[in-house]
Amino acid sequence: MSSGPTPDSEPLIIGHRGASAHAPENTLVAFERALGDGADGLELDVRLSRDGVPFVIHDATLVRTALREGHVESLGSEELSALDAGTWFNLRRPAFAREEFARESVPTLAEVFKRFGRRARVLYVEMKCDEPGRGAGLAHSVVELTRAHGLAHSVVLKSFAHELVREGKRLAPEIRAAALFDRQWARPLVAPSTVIAKAAACRADEISLHRSLLRRTTVEAAKRQGFGVVVWTVDTPFWLRRARALGLSAVITNRPAEMRAALETLARPGAGGREKQ
Repeated sequence: MSSGPTPDSEPLIIGHRGASAHAPENTLVAFERALGDGADGLELDVRLSRDGVPFVIHDATLVRTALREGHVESLGSEELSALDAGTWFNLRRPAFAREEFARESVPTLAEVFKRFGRRARVLYVEMKCDEPGRGAGLAHSVVELTRAHGLAHSVVLKSFAHELVREGKRLAPEIRAAALFDRQWARPLVAPSTVIAKAAACRADEISLHRSLLRRTTVEAAKRQGFGVVVWTVDTPFWLRRARALGLSAVITNRPAEMRAALETLARPGAGGREKQ
């Protein structure tokens, strides 16, 4: 496991589903925008199609981002590739709408790796699976594609389903992995030792915390055990100050451009970005 950044390093800026505040999430245009806006890397969600192809999409259903009924895992790869994955964004966020967004489709993981794998410093790949018995297949497919594209050095496997993290590490110990913890862990307050034990049990290298869980005691305990620590999803300079003060590895954000600009401001001499939080 990595011990995380040195005291003088800056947290990486990671585009959450791309630059998802300004472009339709988990699409090629959102990923392109994120890197163009100064993101160090990308975060994306992966599910299997009916015929076992990993596609980049967050929800289990198509209602929100494809404006039609159906489940991702019930459609074949040709059907998924033909979906309109951008019109929903134009309707929901008219201030940022663009005609070309309506031409965006649901990309395969292979497409994302091919286009951005050599350009992004890190690719956080969140494995999602709601159908019992398909999780191992998803982990295997993601590992296989990571190796095929020569990206074992830059991909980080992650999941809320820690058994998928464990399976990914079993298949590919050389690929980094992160255990995800969401806001439900904040109520009631969970001891840092419990979070660390869960991460260690699935052989994770990093702990990825919802911002409601970001506490100094948890971060320091995790770093003592050799875990890198990442926070999500954060879109304001306050969280960058927190991340820098705590020595986090990365922040995952919907707004890479704004966070890059804020980080550059905080990093200037005399900006006061290292104060205790």
